[in-house]
Amino acid sequence: MGKIMRHQIADYLNVGTKDAENYVLMGAGFNSLNESAGAKSETTTYINDKASSSYIKGYETSFDFDTELIIEEEATNKIYDISRNQSVGTEAELDYVRVELFKPDEMNENEYAARKFTVSVEVSNITGEGASALKLSGSLKVVGDFVDGKFNTQTRVFTPCA
Repeated sequence: MGKIMRHQIADYLNVGTKDAENYVLMGAGFNSLNESAGAKSETTTYINDKASSSYIKGYETSFDFDTELIIEEEATNKIYDISRNQSVGTEAELDYVRVELFKPDEMNENEYAARKFTVSVEVSNITGEGASALKLSGSLKVVGDFVDGKFNTQTRVFTPCA
């Protein structure tokens, strides 16, 4: 039985713009980056049933993070800048790609199954003890639907599925 390990998922943040994308790996500095599907359900009990019926009506996906602020790491700096400048609305939104390294594209080298999200960056806390690194914690809250596709880890380009 082959278990999927955390290092088999790679996370990339666009620190550029929509027109000039620049995806950087969210690796060094990140202690955790966890996906919460946030499934929303509705329950109904019909008049002829003893038991209720539930169905999924939507999702409120988020990615909770805990990271250390490292000067050389563009992803942590981008997140810090959004909080520091108290950015709001679209100024607090970034593109984020979650890459499944355990699902390679057999036809194209360095390409893997991926999902691209627009996320609103919510920094909850900036903390630090004496003689310790500054830490950021918060959540990347998904805006709208994700785009399914492929991500090339060498060129760092996302391609939507046709």
